[in-house]
Amino acid sequence: MEFNFLITALAALVPMILGFIWYNPKVFGTAWMNACGFTEEDLKGGNMAITFILAYVFSFFLAFMLNTIVIHQFGFFSSIMSEPGWNEPGSEAYKFSQDYMAKYGNNFRDFGHGALHGAMVGLLIALPVLATNSLFERKGFKYIAVNAGYWVVCIALMGGVLCQFA
Repeated sequence: MEFNFLITALAALVPMILGFIWYNPKVFGTAWMNACGFTEEDLKGGNMAITFILAYVFSFFLAFMLNTIVIHQFGFFSSIMSEPGWNEPGSEAYKFSQDYMAKYGNNFRDFGHGALHGAMVGLLIALPVLATNSLFERKGFKYIAVNAGYWVVCIALMGGVLCQFA
């Protein structure tokens, strides 16, 4: 099993695309601005090129790690990597891994399964992190709901893409 850099790079675009929709004033953008105490004037300026480049880099980090969560076969390989000869053709461990992948390599490799695991990551990792920070920043429920909702949907979509196509 090989890491699919292209699909991971494409999955890292999901937060950018969904963000343009989610944070649009006609969707949740106005609620988000109100919850943050921002005006449209506050959001003008700044170096948006740097912001989007860094946002993409962080999204790639997320997609990179999400591969190992939504694609169960990565867990198999991580458990045999210390086995001598695991990646040497002809060795017993290599033959075992090839047999395993022939039998189970496509199990649970669809969009729905990846989206389920992505949603779980969003709910059980992203939400608690965001909510904890937001509580200490004295942000309200609406702020937490808009941002955490975005990340749950976003990570679910990323997980679906990765599981189906990576």
